[in-house]
Amino acid sequence: MPKMKTHRGAAKRFKRTGSGKLKRFKAYKSHITAKKSPKRIRNLRQSTLVSTSDMKRIGQMVP
Repeated sequence: MPKMKTHRGAAKRFKRTGSGKLKRFKAYKSHITAKKSPKRIRNLRQSTLVSTSDMKRIGQMVP
């Protein structure tokens, strides 16, 4: 059985935490920020965890 390959696109978007959970970055921050409030843009900078329903699917891409 060959080694499992990492999905390179997913590897650039998700990181493992120390406890093994998956960390992701928030969307809607790259452009059209003039109409978004500074508070909203500031909150979009924060990373968050991948939802539990997506954890298995994304976890297979990032072993």
